[in-house]
Amino acid sequence: MTRISVLLVDDHTVVRSGLTALLGTQADIAVVGEAASGEEALEAAQQHAPDVVLMDLAMGAGMDGIEAIKQLRQRTPKQAIIVFTTYDSDADIVRAVDAGAMGYLLKDAAPEEIFAAVRGAVQGKSVMSAPVASRLFQQLRNPDEILTPREAELLSLLTEGLSNRDLGKRLFISEATVKTHLAHIYAKLGVETRAAAIATAIRREGMR
Repeated sequence: MTRISVLLVDDHTVVRSGLTALLGTQADIAVVGEAASGEEALEAAQQHAPDVVLMDLAMGAGMDGIEAIKQLRQRTPKQAIIVFTTYDSDADIVRAVDAGAMGYLLKDAAPEEIFAAVRGAVQGKSVMSAPVASRLFQQLRNPDEILTPREAELLSLLTEGLSNRDLGKRLFISEATVKTHLAHIYAKLGVETRAAAIATAIRREGMR
C-alpha cells in the first residue's frame, strides 16, 4: 500500500503531537516530518517531499503560514497544502487560497474530516471545514452575475469538496456536464482550480 506522506507545520508542539497520533491511526497516512515555523516548513518540505502539508496560519515571529504557502507553491508546486487553523474569517480563507492552499480546515474539525481532507488533497479536491463550507455556501451567490444559474449553483457546492461524480448526482446531471460547467466557471472567473474559483467568488461578492 502506498501511504500518503504528510508534513505538519504548527508552532504548538501539542498540536503537532496530537495530529501525529491521530493520523497514525490510519494505515494509508504517514507523518514524515514536522515544522514549528514557516522557515522550518520550507526546509522540511524540501527534505521529506511530502504529498500533503498541513499548515497553520499564525506561527509567532518569522514567516507566517501565508508566506510559507506562497514559497512552497513556488518551490514544490506538486505538494498539496491544507490550512489547519483557528482563523475562519473570509479574509483569511481568501488569502490562504490565493497563496495556493487547496483546503481549509479548522482545528476543531472531526477526525473524519481531517482524514478525508488529506486523502482528497492528493486527488486534487478542495475541502473546507463544515462550518466554513456552510457559511461560504450561503455567501457564494453569482459574482457580478457572470455565471449562469446552474454554474452559480455548482460553484456553491464546490465548498463541500465533492467529486465530479458526486456533484453530478447532487445536480442530476452527468459527470461530463459537470466538467463542462467547471471549465466555463474557471474561464469566466479567470482561474484554474476549484479553490481559486471559491476565493475569487468570495472576493467579488465582498466588493459588491
